[in-house]
Amino acid sequence: MKTIDNRTDYELVMAYQNGEQQVFRTLLERHQQKVYNYILSLVKDKSLADDIFQETFIKVINTLRSGTYHDEGKFIQWVMRIAHNIVIDYVRKNQKFRTVYSTEDYNIFDMMNHPDLSKEDQMVKDQIYRNIRFLIKQLPKEQRRVLIMRHYADMSFKEIAEKTGVSINTALGRMRYALINMRRLAEKHSLSLSMN
Repeated sequence: MKTIDNRTDYELVMAYQNGEQQVFRTLLERHQQKVYNYILSLVKDKSLADDIFQETFIKVINTLRSGTYHDEGKFIQWVMRIAHNIVIDYVRKNQKFRTVYSTEDYNIFDMMNHPDLSKEDQMVKDQIYRNIRFLIKQLPKEQRRVLIMRHYADMSFKEIAEKTGVSINTALGRMRYALINMRRLAEKHSLSLSMN
């Protein structure tokens, strides 16, 4: 039988979820330096990094205990994502950001055009870019194609309709559903798409 130190992250997570409380210490010791250094590199403040590190692992523990964690062989990436999101939340709460109002017509791409971003704003913006790329990949092919043509190739709906061989109304409909689906998926995955 493997010792605790020789078990994979997956094996340790499964053991922890099955009641072996002591194995969490091994998970923590295995990854704490990497997670802490990452947080510190973002916030540049040891006291704040300590707080965020602690909050990160409280969230990790609560998620594991609740049984909602789904292991895909990427435990450390999941922990780093939690840490990153907590840093983003902290930055959002403690810095002055331009407000982006969210309405039914709110276009998640509008925030990309803000000039002169502070370092903190840029960090949030970079995360939003990653969130948007993730969401676009989840869309049905037709919606994804229209959205990319519209927002990345800057094509008109008339041009999109001609290129894809559909009516303008169909192109508009696909764009509308793409944005609705992205908002729905963002909520499902708890992803932020605004700078406020």
